[in-house]
Amino acid sequence: MVSANAGRRSAFLRNTLLPLILMLTTPPLVVLFWLASTRYGGSLARLIGAGLPQLRAAWPSVTARAVGIVLAFIAFEALLLWALPGAAHEGPVTPAGARPRYRLNGLAAFLASHAAFLLGAGPLGLFPATVAYDHWGEILATLTWIALAVCALLYVKGRVAPSGPDHGTSGGLVMDFYWGVELHPRLGPLDLKQLTNCRVGMMGWSVALDSFVAHQLAATGAVSWALLASFVLQQVYIFKFFWWEAGYFGSLDMMHDRAGYYIVWGVLVWIPGVYLLCGLYLADHAPALSPWTALVLVVVGLAAIAGNYDADAQRQRVRATGGDTLVWGRRPEVMVARWTSADGEPRTSLLLLSGWWGMARHVHYLTELALALCWTLPAGFAHFLPYTYFVFLTVLLFHRSSRDELRCRAKYGDDWIEYVRRVPWRVIPGVY
Repeated sequence: MVSANAGRRSAFLRNTLLPLILMLTTPPLVVLFWLASTRYGGSLARLIGAGLPQLRAAWPSVTARAVGIVLAFIAFEALLLWALPGAAHEGPVTPAGARPRYRLNGLAAFLASHAAFLLGAGPLGLFPATVAYDHWGEILATLTWIALAVCALLYVKGRVAPSGPDHGTSGGLVMDFYWGVELHPRLGPLDLKQLTNCRVGMMGWSVALDSFVAHQLAATGAVSWALLASFVLQQVYIFKFFWWEAGYFGSLDMMHDRAGYYIVWGVLVWIPGVYLLCGLYLADHAPALSPWTALVLVVVGLAAIAGNYDADAQRQRVRATGGDTLVWGRRPEVMVARWTSADGEPRTSLLLLSGWWGMARHVHYLTELALALCWTLPAGFAHFLPYTYFVFLTVLLFHRSSRDELRCRAKYGDDWIEYVRRVPWRVIPGVY
């Protein structure tokens, strides 16, 4: 009886209480981070010391201008995803045995989005280049409610008209809303996770950075070395993301995270609210940074990007060729892992034990962390706020590695145990 009660308490904590706490706390956190950066000089201590009346007076509202900005951006990115030419791409087989289809035009959309921003802020004069910075608080407040509405619609759609076989419920409303009902919801020709994750979340991050740089240029007449170094590394990283968009479809986000609050609200609000904190801070502050230090950080960051890309490319190339390729100049060492899809079909996957993947089972997370640190260090050490994303990413990736380990152990069984024996380090070779 005690064991059964303990199990029910654990299930309630995991499936109801913790998701509810996260959904209640993350929306105000995003706004509080913005307030700390723009109203309290980047100081979390000053923010905490402010009284409730002061915070309430500074709290941003949903405005017609912000609604127009957000909806116009979403519509524009949806149009680019639908209209720009691009090859059809089939993602990995889902647990139910389906293969989601995507349109590979991310790089063209990246270039078109930045061109549209520059034209709109320049020759066409449709808006000032500082538009995102000027209305950032209102945009975050507006995005929060729009994202919640999208999550609610996706929940209803998943229950009433799911797009494919990969859907289901946990039996609890809170968990279903938080985690989602569908794995790959679609609206006509558009994959909705590709739209939210890639084109609104990641593209919004990139275009907003342009506006933050424009703000500093307008305010001071120059762009600091600190902001320039951070800007370059973030933009190259995002450019690489769209260059490698097909690889992203094999990530945990796309393959296993359902379209609910966790992923959809996260990419629509948490990305602009937290991932952009360092850029937002540097737009208002210019920590002393020599051009040579900035150059070193950029070079190290670019090396981390190259390593991250090469690791993903190795794995994709080995799987695409069935191992008939070279990894670091040698024939790769691979092992065949067997698994069974939800439809009962026996399948196999190749696990790579050479190159980057012979060093650690999630070594690409280490390069991501090194890169994030390189674009954050220009902020200096006066305040913790610019490091919020780096700390969050560290927790996220180590937690994700644990999730992936459990998933792979359940999927591959004894083959995964053998793989762990042969590649013993999880993230940091020789350490962890």
